[in-house]
Amino acid sequence: MEIIQIVGLGLLTTVLVLIIKEQKPMFAFLLITFTGITIFLFLLGKISSVIQVLEDLAIKANINMIFLKTILKIIGIAYIAEFGAQIVRDAGQESVAAKIELAGKVLIMVMAIPIVSVIIETVMKLLPA
Repeated sequence: MEIIQIVGLGLLTTVLVLIIKEQKPMFAFLLITFTGITIFLFLLGKISSVIQVLEDLAIKANINMIFLKTILKIIGIAYIAEFGAQIVRDAGQESVAAKIELAGKVLIMVMAIPIVSVIIETVMKLLPA
């Protein structure tokens, strides 16, 4: 069970960080960052499997792949922005974390414009003239 490994790594990291934080705060931060990246890399295979299933479903449902890829990019931006903001927040830089989150939200909005446009066009076609 992968979750036990992830939680175990998280608990071990927490204990180590609590031990070395007083003496070497930079090493504690690096340990936290390394652990976060390790967990993220561990999950990449799982994420890849989910994306493959979604692509297969989109093909079966005859959905334009551009829309699916855009939605997956939006989800990716959200996860990466959150991950980056959390690491920066762990370093005590709340204002920088807020800027990362803002940038993620703006990029998501920009990526969503084509999908929103198609939805509006579809609704306009359904309305009587």
